[in-house]
Amino acid sequence: MKFVHWVSGASLLCAGMSAWAQAPGPATDADATRLAAAFGAREQVQQISISPDGRKVALLAPAGARGVGLLVGDRDKGGEPKQILTSSGEPERLTHCFWSTNERIVCGIYSVVPGPDLLGFTRLISLNSDGGDMKVLSARTSTRALGTLYDGGRLIDRLADDKGGTVLMTRSHVPESTTGTMLASSAKGVGVEQVNTTTLARRQVEQPRGNVVDYVSDGHGTVRIMGIQSARASGYNGDQVNYSYRLPESRGWQPLGTFNVSSRAGFNPYAVDPDLNVAYGFDLYDGRSALYRLALDGSGKRELVLARPDVDVDGLIQIGRQSRVVGASFATDRRQAVFFDPEIKALQGALQRALPGQPLVTFLDASADEKQLLLLASGDVDPGMYYVYDKQSRALEQILPARPQLAAATLAPVKAITYPAADGTQIPAYLTMPAGGAAKTVGAIVLPHGGPGARDEWGFDWLSQFLAARGFAVLQPNFRGSAGYGDAWFQKNGFQSWRTAVGDVNDGGRWLVQQGVAKPDKLAVLGWSYGGYAALQSAVLDPALFKAIVAIAPVTDLDRLREESRQFTNFLLVDQFIGHGAHVREGSPAQNAARIQAPVLLFHGDLDRNVGVAESRLMADRLRDAGGKVDFVEFKGLDHYLDDSDARTRMLAQTDAFLRTSLKIAP
Repeated sequence: MKFVHWVSGASLLCAGMSAWAQAPGPATDADATRLAAAFGAREQVQQISISPDGRKVALLAPAGARGVGLLVGDRDKGGEPKQILTSSGEPERLTHCFWSTNERIVCGIYSVVPGPDLLGFTRLISLNSDGGDMKVLSARTSTRALGTLYDGGRLIDRLADDKGGTVLMTRSHVPESTTGTMLASSAKGVGVEQVNTTTLARRQVEQPRGNVVDYVSDGHGTVRIMGIQSARASGYNGDQVNYSYRLPESRGWQPLGTFNVSSRAGFNPYAVDPDLNVAYGFDLYDGRSALYRLALDGSGKRELVLARPDVDVDGLIQIGRQSRVVGASFATDRRQAVFFDPEIKALQGALQRALPGQPLVTFLDASADEKQLLLLASGDVDPGMYYVYDKQSRALEQILPARPQLAAATLAPVKAITYPAADGTQIPAYLTMPAGGAAKTVGAIVLPHGGPGARDEWGFDWLSQFLAARGFAVLQPNFRGSAGYGDAWFQKNGFQSWRTAVGDVNDGGRWLVQQGVAKPDKLAVLGWSYGGYAALQSAVLDPALFKAIVAIAPVTDLDRLREESRQFTNFLLVDQFIGHGAHVREGSPAQNAARIQAPVLLFHGDLDRNVGVAESRLMADRLRDAGGKVDFVEFKGLDHYLDDSDARTRMLAQTDAFLRTSLKIAP
């Protein structure tokens, strides 16, 4: 395999960032500051796509502390990628960009409007690859509209066969007032339009229907599947999505099946293969998610494509402008792929052999003829490199590193392990020891993941790697209540089954002590979102175990979390997920603050739509009222993900200082 390089663009992205050659570790405050800045810097390639002819790439990269810039690089000309558009992040930001033609790009914009309900808005725009002729693709609402249009549409088909720059995108319709006019529209719901990304000429493809939540196209301009969510008389959504499909060359809809959002039962379609005339999707098999395909010819034929006896099959691998299905993936101790396409399967193996230090290979995009493949290769001690592979020349061309700030850093290997819970159940987890091993370890941290409907996977993680660089051993448990291991492992969920989930987290801390990884007085817990909830609730369950608690954007009161959704259509689903009963009070850290003995450090953004900032404010107040020690840092203008390099740098530095003070560890 031949290797060529296009790396000059890295100099632009690395400008102003100093490199350091020594292995990171606990040493001086200057080291802590430098490490916090390096690990806190946002990923330099946040999203990337390749043009239809394969000659250009468009990528989203940080612009300032919290802004996002759109850069375009020409592989033929070389040189640095040129920034053609920026968003400030205050509050609007670019979220994704894809090529419509060789010269036209479509981008999504997201914004949060401050207020009691923190309303989110999305819009789609298009522009030339030099930044000119920018236009709004999302349909504009009339001044007579009887409501506000929050959803600016979603791109569902890049029309692989079309050369004129048209796309299929959803459109939300808001009824208009009829007072004083006969031209008002009564349309309501979500439809589909074909829109030219240059002229904005638009044609309705699917008429708007109420409660539509999903349209699936075949990649060639034909909508084959539609999903309509059930609704209650109250106006809230129900928990069932009824799917319909079309026969080839037909406009009529046929029933496909029902998917239950809460139980995951029923076929949930993700993609259509027009050549095989089938739909790919997921359904339960022996209590775990499995990949199926259903015939769309009226026969109802259903085929099990891939299932696992140990974990969920939860990823569908698609490639190219028509989103062609080429495989599926699942995570055991690490993410694995099974490819149905022989050529891609062989290429995956060749790439893994050629890049032994970057075993996680992800195909991201492809040229129109699929001869140029855009991919990311990474590992636990390698944040990743973006490449373009040319099938004809068999050349693998470097594009840009994911995190150039860490190019000279010695990162810590991540090991998949299991440890016993109190009832003997083996809990899968990942253990990251500081570079240099036990001799460099100053303490240990249990780092439960968010969700709770999520799981940790093997690979690079900026937060755990920073902690390891500062000398901490880090344990990331996939406690019961995590997703990815089937319904029995998920139990009711991490809130209703909090005693089991948080108990597993605490048992992870005890295991670290038993194994001699850390002394009992050098043990802390840190988490983000649900992980922050678990960190706080761990002290409610066992006040003496952890000596320091860090919670980032945590849930602290289950009733308050429930009420945050009351004004939204998913309220009943959230209400059902949280449930009712004694576990709501017993499982709310803010309701049990008097039991928390360890010092607490809280971080939260005031534009958080996932978990309201009021939850951390409440937690801080309750801890102070109970005589506890708490520090609370509130970031202005940031949401759940604290997507700001300065904020993340401050968070890491302050976390490090807090842990060292609380655990009595020297700088």
